Amino acid sequence: MSASTAVLHGRSSSHFTRVARIFALELGVPHRFAPVFDLTTLDQGAYGDNPALKIPVWVDDEGPLFGTLNICRLVADRSTQRHRVALPGDLGDRTLVNVEEMLVHAMNADVIWLTGLMVDPTRPPLPQVKASLENALGFLDARIDDVMSRLPAERRLSFVEVGLYCLITHLPFRKILDPAPYTRLTAFAAAFEGHEAVRATTYAFDAPARPPDPSML
Repeated sequence: MSASTAVLHGRSSSHFTRVARIFALELGVPHRFAPVFDLTTLDQGAYGDNPALKIPVWVDDEGPLFGTLNICRLVADRSTQRHRVALPGDLGDRTLVNVEEMLVHAMNADVIWLTGLMVDPTRPPLPQVKASLENALGFLDARIDDVMSRLPAERRLSFVEVGLYCLITHLPFRKILDPAPYTRLTAFAAAFEGHEAVRATTYAFDAPARPPDPSML
């Protein structure tokens, strides 16, 4: 397998996967998307050989690469626009670093909440999980305008912008909570919709193609 035929294993319903897909599409790095249809399977191969059974995973001629941030860094390096991409740790700005950390925490809290719903849809989330996610969203909402002013004006993409967009739109898609009270975040998400890669990665539930019905042949 060559870099030009790389495969991104993930799910169209996953915000972590969507971040990686937006980066790869927006930066023009060739790859094929391979949906993981069954999250209950224990087969590592279904997850791009990730022993932790997690997504997303990027697989190319060098083998698997685990994790959203690692994938974003790889595709940025392989593109011709690395100098126009802002990734965590690039700028060394304390406010920006804290927001990036809180963003990843909120995305993980979202997954923890969702996992609980998958086990028992009637059971409310743990109070700590709910408070943690809501506190993180409040932190991000209060600082998003400041963060945007700290990012390089000539950027093509930034991890914090793509991550915030994918998070704030994932919450209502998976019915975790209503993001409307976080007015700055929702306004930002509406403005970010213009990216072509955003429109190409709309949240959806992947399903394998059905074989043709013999009676219709």
